[in-house]
Parts: sequence; C-alpha cells; structure tokens
Amino acid sequence: MNPELVVIILGMSAVSFVPRFVPLFFLSGKSLPTWFREWLDLIPVAILSALLLPALVVSGEPAQVDWLNLKSVVAIPTLAFALKTRSLGGTIILGMALYWGAGVYLG
Repeated sequence: MNPELVVIILGMSAVSFVPRFVPLFFLSGKSLPTWFREWLDLIPVAILSALLLPALVVSGEPAQVDWLNLKSVVAIPTLAFALKTRSLGGTIILGMALYWGAGVYLG
C-alpha cells in the first residue's frame, strides 16, 4: 500500500474523529444549560436548510437563482405532505414520483 495513501486515510480519520471526541470527552457527565441544548437542537435543521435551499432554487450555467424551476415547484407539495403526515418514507416516495412525473410531462 502506498505510504501517502496511509497518511491520507489516517489524517481523514483524525479529522473525522477529533471533532466528535473532544465535546464528548469534556461534556460527558455534565449538565448543559437549557438554552444551549435548545440551540443544539436547531443545528440539524440549519444544516439541512443550507444543503437543500441552493439545490432547489439555483439552476443553469452560470448558476442563477430561479424560484420557479422544476425542483422548487415539486418541493412545495412534497413539503406540505411531509408536514401533514410526518411520514419520511411517504414523503420520499411522493417527492420522487412528483419529480419524475413533472420531468416527463413538463421537462
């Protein structure tokens, strides 16, 4: 095995492990303030929003904001379904079906 590859793998492992281990090590067994726990609960939503919004509203070459592209139009009923049913599987299936259908008929 190539020594450079081993160093890269070890480095990637350290970069992945250290940010998870340090808070766990220092905060385990300690009670966190309520405001801090509430703030931590918002992180997954913020990350998901940061990943999804550009994928939904940016299109073309060069990239331009397009609020009414196929993906963003399909996302609206999918979001409504997700909020009403709270079904992850159903939401994924509906979103895929709507995207496929819109691509066939509108694409």
